[in-house]
Amino acid sequence: MSLSTQLSRAAAAAALLALTATACGTEHAGQPQARSAFPTPSFTPRPKCAQPTGTPPAPPSSSPTSSTPEPPQRGNSGDRPPNYADNHAYRMSAELSPAKRAKGEASAALIESELERVRKEGDFSEKRIAKALGNLGCGKQHGVYLWNGFYSVHTGDVCVSGYVTEKELTIRVHGAYAEPQPGTGPCVENRGGH
Repeated sequence: MSLSTQLSRAAAAAALLALTATACGTEHAGQPQARSAFPTPSFTPRPKCAQPTGTPPAPPSSSPTSSTPEPPQRGNSGDRPPNYADNHAYRMSAELSPAKRAKGEASAALIESELERVRKEGDFSEKRIAKALGNLGCGKQHGVYLWNGFYSVHTGDVCVSGYVTEKELTIRVHGAYAEPQPGTGPCVENRGGH
């Protein structure tokens, strides 16, 4: 192939690339664009369940246990390698605003009431726990996950997780995980890696 043919092809490829790169997008200069005042979420929000009928109590102005998590440690902190926080970011759950935490605590109170009935009955089967959560409108579409006394559910606002056994009933309100354990729903911490 001659040098002039190679140069012609290179020039044509460069022109095609430039034409393609400038033709991207849907906005055109000088044309007004209709824009929403609110951003459109890139996901479908989860349906709600375990919602209190009244207004949740106002969040406390200050509490002995802070709901604000500490920022991830950068660099070498103690015995950890310098990139420990980055390598474990997949285990972080979303932060909760005071308003979401208050809604979550109200939902957790409803869940606790239902699961306390399970404890009193003494039937700790997954079927019975699922029925108790179902009484509050929580089902598979809410990320309900049950395993060996552990339960988790996404109420549409927050995650409520814990254990229900003969000896204990625990409840924890938290945000959904960025990368939850595969096959479990958004409220189960990933035990593997990403």
